[in-house]
Amino acid sequence: MRSGHRLGRQFGWLWGAYGTSALGTWLAFGAFPLIAVRVLHAGPAEVAALSSVGAAVGAAVAVPLGPWVEFRRKRPVLIAMDLVRFAALLTIPAAFARGVLTFLQLLLVSVVVAAADITFRAASGAYLKTLLPAEDLLVANARFESTAWTTTIIGPPLGGAAIGLLGPVATVVADALSYLLSALGIRATGGHEPRPERREAARMRARDLLDGWRYILADSTLRPLFFNTALFNGLVMATQPLLAVLMLGRLGFAPWQYGLAFAAPSIGGLLGSRLARPLVIRFGQHQVLVAAGALRALWPVGLAFLGPGTGGLLLVIGVELGLIFCCGVFNPVYTTYRLERTATDRVARTLSAWAVTTKTSTALLTAVWGVLGGLLGPRTAIGLAGVLLLATPLLLPRRAATHLSEPEPEPNCAAAGRGEG
Repeated sequence: MRSGHRLGRQFGWLWGAYGTSALGTWLAFGAFPLIAVRVLHAGPAEVAALSSVGAAVGAAVAVPLGPWVEFRRKRPVLIAMDLVRFAALLTIPAAFARGVLTFLQLLLVSVVVAAADITFRAASGAYLKTLLPAEDLLVANARFESTAWTTTIIGPPLGGAAIGLLGPVATVVADALSYLLSALGIRATGGHEPRPERREAARMRARDLLDGWRYILADSTLRPLFFNTALFNGLVMATQPLLAVLMLGRLGFAPWQYGLAFAAPSIGGLLGSRLARPLVIRFGQHQVLVAAGALRALWPVGLAFLGPGTGGLLLVIGVELGLIFCCGVFNPVYTTYRLERTATDRVARTLSAWAVTTKTSTALLTAVWGVLGGLLGPRTAIGLAGVLLLATPLLLPRRAATHLSEPEPEPNCAAAGRGEG
């Protein structure tokens, strides 16, 4: 690592842009369901569709964008995706002000934002890898992770206060503006980004859509990590609606207690992300990846024993604190590991395929666990997810990755320079 871990002016602008958009996202946390219920008087099925159907359709829309991004300069793509999200989100307060807001518009905006999110992640990964040398990637990803958890802590309370003072669409406006500021920050990074060489064929072939998945499944270390993260993230997120039903309904927790149970433990993510690099230096990347990945799977099953009162609240806080701390260590190490293992002419396609799969599996498992919650009860369904999560460490890479040599360009396809992840 370079002295003082100064990653340069360009990274500083990129980091600032990330923090701004992350804060906007958490300020608007829960804004769409709130608008659907309070403004449009939507029912439970419609509210569920905003997250599950919107994410799934957005992921499908993003599938062809991964190969498209691979052979374009990444910084203009990042700016474009920020501006797309800015424009899409602004249609909501505009329609609300005119009294013409509909549920269909909310759903379409959620699809556009989900597709732009996936495309942005794919391009940002490729851009980061061009911006920094390999030895600085862990420091950069740890900073992104700590920023994410910091905005998680402060965003929802500020957003709730803004909604109370300014109305239900106030945080959507803030989120939209955060993407505009992010676009301006990314534009300020400046510098020269080489244009990746493109395929000779002008049209993208159907088989190109699967390039990212083929690359992941052919790699003996990326493949298990891919399945591990898709299953882990999907099962954890699938239980969140059931936990809300259990805590706010049957167990009688107040909304502020529910919010506290998930906001306070986020400090664990901040601490974990700060410890990720020292742990890797001491124990090695692969050992930390496997240990943190296994430990994070042990916590969620404890939520099946949730009871009422102070004891139940402390149980949720304790479980979430342990889970989030382990994720805070795991996430930057895993993100760096994935970038290092992915050839630079495949980063955008690989990250796009990864994000599409994660969003789709989360939407699918959320729908399945909603049905299981209705059949078995929320507590039993939460416990079942916790038991299945105990098996996810079996999907972690069993051996350290060897050094990845950059491949020669494919026929009719030149390497895309150094990508970012």
